[in-house]
Amino acid sequence: MTPRLIFAGIAAVFLAECGAASADVKMPAIFGDHMVLQQDMGVPVWGTADPSEGIKVTVGNHSATATAGVDGRWMVKLAPFPASAESMTMTVTGKNTLRFVDVLIGEVWVCSGQSNMAYPLSESVSGSEAALKSQDTKLRLFTMAHRMTHKPVTDIEGKWEICEPDTAAAFPAVGYFFGRDIRAKLGRPVGLIAMHYGGSSAVAWVSIEGLEKEPALHGYVKKWNRIDAAYAYAVANYPAQMLAYETALSYWNKQYGKGYNESMNHWKEETGKAIATGQKLPAPPIPPAPIPKKPKPEGDEFDPSTLYNGMVAPLERYGIRGVIWYQGETNAPRASEYRLLFSRLITDWRERWGEGDFPFLYVQLAGYRADDTDNWAQLREAQLQTLSVPNTGMATAVDIGEPDKIHPRDKLDVGKRLALAALHVAYGEDIVYSGPLFEGVTKERDGLRVAFTNTGSGLVIGQAPWTGGLAEKLPTDHLIGFEVAGSDGQWIPADAKIISNTVLVRSPKVPDPVVVRYAWKEYPEGNLYNKEGLPASPFLGSTNNTAEQAVRTTDSK
Repeated sequence: MTPRLIFAGIAAVFLAECGAASADVKMPAIFGDHMVLQQDMGVPVWGTADPSEGIKVTVGNHSATATAGVDGRWMVKLAPFPASAESMTMTVTGKNTLRFVDVLIGEVWVCSGQSNMAYPLSESVSGSEAALKSQDTKLRLFTMAHRMTHKPVTDIEGKWEICEPDTAAAFPAVGYFFGRDIRAKLGRPVGLIAMHYGGSSAVAWVSIEGLEKEPALHGYVKKWNRIDAAYAYAVANYPAQMLAYETALSYWNKQYGKGYNESMNHWKEETGKAIATGQKLPAPPIPPAPIPKKPKPEGDEFDPSTLYNGMVAPLERYGIRGVIWYQGETNAPRASEYRLLFSRLITDWRERWGEGDFPFLYVQLAGYRADDTDNWAQLREAQLQTLSVPNTGMATAVDIGEPDKIHPRDKLDVGKRLALAALHVAYGEDIVYSGPLFEGVTKERDGLRVAFTNTGSGLVIGQAPWTGGLAEKLPTDHLIGFEVAGSDGQWIPADAKIISNTVLVRSPKVPDPVVVRYAWKEYPEGNLYNKEGLPASPFLGSTNNTAEQAVRTTDSK
């Protein structure tokens, strides 16, 4: 796309979002043929029309009226529907009439996050076979086009589609497997809305108003303000900046591109060898000269609120049951911040949607040998701690990672585990929906006894459901993955034994342990499960908070 066309697109968005109303009744793209409306709650429906124009919305025997405001915007809320597999028609009447056919009433879930949520069904383990068998007229899929904006917009690109092999194959694998299981268990129509962006930081998914409510996150607010101050100038100068960028990039490629690409290919080969042999990963090559940066007036996937503005804001009033979320890899280097940021994101979405504390279910990061730090372990703990936020659930995926793939292929079991969490958190079923979660530690002579919640029918030595990574090498006759440390903060692998629904951990090299951890690595190997086949979450715990903090401080140096 040429700079002139890009600029024209930005200008069109800018003008559209300044409140220009259309004479015809118009609706955002989330309303369309084959859509699913959320059952058992008031259903918001909205759009634009002439100021003061009367609007009537009818679905089945439900109807409601509204009058467009001075800005042309209107909204109605239809009375709650019971679930219905019967196709209905939504009619929206003002000066013109819109009709949306084949509308179902059922369960609507948003599937959001970064690239592991985007990972398509066709590339997942068992995905191709699942896609071939996916035909289901009561399962509907909506994939939202990627969009980042500096200010909130009111519409998105996308359309509702009936689930069939072609549409399912391209849909997020985690979302499809989740929706398929919910459909099978509940017997209701299900609508899935895919809203993801690869490599994105959590801060891009939070509104600026949400960030402003948390003082510890005000650094991001300052960054947003800096972008805002330069925004009008950046938009006006975008064509010239793009020409300068393309010229500079062409020069860079001629001067340095070939050599740098060869260095990158060599680095990738060496990295693969290091992963295969368990060696330290080599540092990536440094460009011989700075690579020109493409101008981005709207910001990018790391900037505050860009994805909230471009993707969440247009959707936020649409009736949903809840959200499934797979994200965190990008935030791993700042794991200590993530618990606060992630909790703020959940709260922000709930506040903006206005549905109360709707279920928010998320995936704890899978194993991946990213580097020799414990960033991913720290991020997983931040995710574990986020369970303190009401009406949340976590699907542990640490056992299905692959050491050389940041996108593990087993999305089937991730979707299954999220569905179990949904059946309990969202639908109140009394089931075992989680693997063992750390509850506490007590001192016992020369060892530490760890207690767990969510032990189900009992703790066992288990195995990953899919052994495409290294899981097949794990022992079946004794627990692994546990470490203990004394007050010196030196971690030592420990013997661990299941006793009832606890684990007794000790090491002859640490006669007075003060802290214990489990599966605390980028790519951990652990085999503690409950009998229902769900893996224990990684954790770090102690009988003494002071000792635990001291060990954490030592660990981070």
